[in-house]
Amino acid sequence: MIILTVISILAITCAVWMANKLLPFKVCPICAGVSGTWLWMLAASLLGYQIDFVIVAMLLGGSVVGIAYQLEKKLPAGSANWRTPLPWKTIFIPAGFVAAYGILTHQWIAFLAALAFLLLASFIFLFSTGDKPGPRKETVKELEKKMKDCC
Repeated sequence: MIILTVISILAITCAVWMANKLLPFKVCPICAGVSGTWLWMLAASLLGYQIDFVIVAMLLGGSVVGIAYQLEKKLPAGSANWRTPLPWKTIFIPAGFVAAYGILTHQWIAFLAALAFLLLASFIFLFSTGDKPGPRKETVKELEKKMKDCC
C-alpha cells in the first residue's frame, strides 16, 4: 500500500506541476499530491475498499501541518505578540489533528466542531483588526515620508 501511496503522491504532484504552467493561479504541487492522495484513499474507503488508515493518518497530519505553515505566511506583519507563529501553530495544529481524527473515525460532529474552530481561529489570527502598527508598518511610513521629503 505504501508503494501505491508514493506513486500517487508523485503522479499528482507531477500533474499539478504541469497544470501550473497553464493555470492563471499557482497550486503547491506537493501539497496537492499529498492531499489528493488522502482524499482518493478516503473515498475508496467509503466505497468499501480496504485502505491502510495509518497511511491516511500520516498524510492527513502532513496536510494539517502544511496548511498551518502556509497560513502562517499570511499572519499580519508587526502584529500583536499573540498573533505570532508559535501561538498560531499551537492552536491550529492540535485542532487540525482533531479534525483529521474526526474524518478518519467518521465522527462528523467532532470534525465539524474542529473545522468551525479552525475557521474562527484563522479569522482572528489573519483578518481581525485592532493591532497597533508594528515595526514593519512604521518602517513603510518612515520610508514614504523620506521619499516625500527627499525632492
